[in-house]
Amino acid sequence: MTADLLDEAGAPLTGAPLGALLSAQAARLGDAPAFTCGESTLGFAEMDRAANRIARALAARGVGQDDTVVVSMTNRPAYAQVVYALWKLGAVPCPISHRLTPVEFSAAVALAAPRLIVGTLAASGAGVPLFDIDAALPEGLDDTPLPPAVSTPGKILASGGSTGRPKLIVDPKASVWGPDKAAPYRPPGSVILIAGPLYHTAPFAFGIVALSEGSHIVCMERFDALEWLILAQRHGATVTTMVPTMMSRIAKLDAAVSAAFDLSAFRVVMHSSAPCPADIKRWWLNRLSPEVVVEVYGGTERIGATIINGVEWLQRPGSVGRPPPGDAVVVVDEQGNPLPSGEIGEILFRRATGPGTGYRYIGATSRITGDLDGMGDMGWLDEEGYLYIADRRTDMILVGGINVYPAEVEAAIESVPGVLCAAVIGLPDGDMGNRVHAIVELAATVAVPADGLCFVASGLDMLAPFKRPRSIEFTYERVRDDAGKVRRSALRASRIG
Repeated sequence: MTADLLDEAGAPLTGAPLGALLSAQAARLGDAPAFTCGESTLGFAEMDRAANRIARALAARGVGQDDTVVVSMTNRPAYAQVVYALWKLGAVPCPISHRLTPVEFSAAVALAAPRLIVGTLAASGAGVPLFDIDAALPEGLDDTPLPPAVSTPGKILASGGSTGRPKLIVDPKASVWGPDKAAPYRPPGSVILIAGPLYHTAPFAFGIVALSEGSHIVCMERFDALEWLILAQRHGATVTTMVPTMMSRIAKLDAAVSAAFDLSAFRVVMHSSAPCPADIKRWWLNRLSPEVVVEVYGGTERIGATIINGVEWLQRPGSVGRPPPGDAVVVVDEQGNPLPSGEIGEILFRRATGPGTGYRYIGATSRITGDLDGMGDMGWLDEEGYLYIADRRTDMILVGGINVYPAEVEAAIESVPGVLCAAVIGLPDGDMGNRVHAIVELAATVAVPADGLCFVASGLDMLAPFKRPRSIEFTYERVRDDAGKVRRSALRASRIG
């Protein structure tokens, strides 16, 4: 099997079924570490045997070719085992966050229309049969590899967007190895530290798909800044993917604590999903090296992407880079007319392979117009074609006829010592139409200030007066989720009533 699926170096061959690739890596690597989570490390052979048993148990529950199956659980070895078990059956995994409310979860499950939900008892109640991952499997299940199978589509992922409405993104690519699965920043045989939830796009690719390349996955059950440093040093992590919230929490640890850890093994620290405050970015560039830190702006749909490393970023602070050769970024006004460099408009992509790459939404419609497609974000291009992000059109705050971009205000507030995170929304105002309101997450060691606006004044000084919040609230609850997303629409709705 290995000879048919892997090259001489052990890398997957194009067209190899993903489910069979885990078996191929198990045959090649045996008990070499495959998946570490908590205090346990499972080897490739053990991971594959478990996936084979789960596949046969799922088949006994009626799961077969091209059936959609929702996967909803915390980060754990079983998460990867279940996904590979589904690929081994030719079924379609559909990861959905276990942190959704029952109403949100039921709405997402209804869109997926799955054969089964695989998860814990917390995932029950959505009107679909549950395969309880915590229950013991039937005895005597065969743990040998299954015949190769392929599903089309290869997966369905839930949107990490901020609208609060459920949306699923169907990946048109089959569950076979190809250029869409590989990544230049995730070489085969890496030690990959996963800090985010496996249902999110980047952790799924780096924490599950990368097993097909023989990489060792070190997966956090839940992100903690100090624990991240401990795991990175202990395992000699070479690759990681994070969101800026995680980067900020690590950077804001006591300097003597963070400096004590050896991070020299890292070859790639990739971040995405949200704007990264400039001071946090510089901390990482100084802590590692500019060549190591890579930022990617894109989406699950593969509409398009831009990439920038730290060397380029230092020359163009705030940019998220340029697209790969052959692709293009176009910034347009509300009528769809291209805008000159420096002017803010909607960001659209023109891909060499054509618009949309074949993805489709369940629960939404695409933004494809001619040969252009976008995600609703706003930004501008400089004269060299480097992209800068402003914000989503739906998140902009219109104050007295002037646009205020929340991400810019959030970055300013997050530069204040003692602030872990911020979310900025617009609330109704009889005079200006909207007023800028800030929700600020404080470090546990910081007391709620008596005068909130004065507390954040040092960060707001860099903003024009019309951009500064007129009201503020403080919390010790997390403002952003584990995927680094902030649902501004939900925050706004809960405060308007």
